Amino acid sequence: MTNPETIKTDDLNFDIDSMRASIDEIDTELLDLINKRLLLAKQIGIIKKQKGEKVLDTARESNIINRLLSLNKGPLSKKALHHIFAEIIASSREVQKKEIITYLGPEATFTHIAAVNHFGHTVSFVPQATIRDIFGEVEKGACAYGVVPVENSIEGTVNYTLDLFFESDLKICAEIYHAIFHDLLSKTDSLKDITKVYSHPHAFAQCRRWIGKHLPEAILEECNSTARAAQKASENPESAAIASSEAAQMYGLNVVASRIEDFSRNVTRFLVIGHDDIHRTGNDKTSIMFVTAHVPGALYKVLEPIAESGINMVKLESRPTKYENWNYFFFVDIEGHIEDPNVKETVERMKRLCMYIKHLGSYPRAKG
Repeated sequence: MTNPETIKTDDLNFDIDSMRASIDEIDTELLDLINKRLLLAKQIGIIKKQKGEKVLDTARESNIINRLLSLNKGPLSKKALHHIFAEIIASSREVQKKEIITYLGPEATFTHIAAVNHFGHTVSFVPQATIRDIFGEVEKGACAYGVVPVENSIEGTVNYTLDLFFESDLKICAEIYHAIFHDLLSKTDSLKDITKVYSHPHAFAQCRRWIGKHLPEAILEECNSTARAAQKASENPESAAIASSEAAQMYGLNVVASRIEDFSRNVTRFLVIGHDDIHRTGNDKTSIMFVTAHVPGALYKVLEPIAESGINMVKLESRPTKYENWNYFFFVDIEGHIEDPNVKETVERMKRLCMYIKHLGSYPRAKG
């Protein structure tokens, strides 16, 4: 066996050059295969158009990623695999039809980051000032899909998103779980220079202990988004923003401190909204909203079919209807797809017990 210390530099250079040549050959093959895949995707797009089908097929895309994850033997990580093929799939959608995705802006908000991670960088993204604007743009067809926050593991439900589903006919087409990491961003490199901190109220709440320890004298100014906070911090050298590392790159800020959130398991769930009915994958979730009669035991009776069917209920939330005092909408997430016989029969039983019920969508269950 050759002693590594006795290998000549020329031999090492030859080995590196040889391996790099092999990498170049593989890259050429990958490029050729990706382009062949896109050509097939383009042909599928033509067939979809003839049949009147939508370009986005969340169920199919979920199955592709899950299949590849099961085949992967490494060293490619799961995260890297998901990122690479999300971009390839996004390019496949682009050759079928250019799509516009709208999100809660401005750029570099956590909603924007979640949208890019889900749809890839090749589609067009349009920011909106409010969640209502996102619903409106998708409803009128100006954008194919919207991405909206619905709940955070620490701060709870985004009630406004739930309320808008009563007014809208849009469906939930997918869900996205995105881990939230907060960084302190500033033009300065020193905490001593910071007299004011900008951020969204939720970010302040999630970093309260860190702020109290490291910037107890700083003035806290709330903004409507962490990205807007980063914009303001870029204009004031004695200020900072609590935002994402992506916002630092976009607005030319330094990361003064990383991961300053008080709780490490901070995850936000986002919903992709659109007009599509998504086909079953075998690992799905169904969302329903309903109103019960205002009588004792009404909620128990409506939920009883779920319990009797053995279906797992993963979320139950209530919101005032706003049209009648002390009357509530209930939002339920259950495991399974509306195309599953058990789920379909259960929802039909619930209908007979509700004053109002609405199927908000069945979609692939994301890993939270």
